[in-house]
Amino acid sequence: MSLLYCSIVFVFEWTNIALSPQSAKNFTRLMQPFTQELSIFAPILYQKIPLQDMSIRQIEFSLPSHERGFHLVTDEIVAQLPPLPAVGLLHLFIKHTSAALSINENADPDVQADLEAIFNRLVKEREPYYRHTCEGDDDMPAHAKCTLTGTGLTIPVTNHRLNMGIWQGIYLCEFRNGRERRKIVATVIGE
Repeated sequence: MSLLYCSIVFVFEWTNIALSPQSAKNFTRLMQPFTQELSIFAPILYQKIPLQDMSIRQIEFSLPSHERGFHLVTDEIVAQLPPLPAVGLLHLFIKHTSAALSINENADPDVQADLEAIFNRLVKEREPYYRHTCEGDDDMPAHAKCTLTGTGLTIPVTNHRLNMGIWQGIYLCEFRNGRERRKIVATVIGE
């Protein structure tokens, strides 16, 4: 409930949406139990950035080809980015249907091997019910794995750096056997 409250307050504050006096009173009464809990977030929540101070930059780049599997590519991506803002968001989008982006453990490489094993068990090759088989045994499973994982990530930017957890890294999830460069669109929004 408090996350919802945080999101609502942020949207109202950031977009300057005005509530009617009765709606504001009802909202305040409804959220009263969470006020104490949220007070620790106040310095973070109420960093208002005037829209005229916002900028949006977008670049497209290719990651080097990787073999099938889960690959930590945080440094490769950061090296391609323009200077990051003090406060903002980075959105990454992979322009493919047989590869994906994810955020996961960046310390133990066994996680990458385990994820590959899990995905191969969840979505098997050569299932008799596959109809899309003209591009090889790994193609339809790659599309399904991409759907499960996703093609985009949004990462907060704070103090000109990606604001991820200490054990988090950006993964390229390569689901095809053939090696090809993967195109990424990076959109940076911030002040």
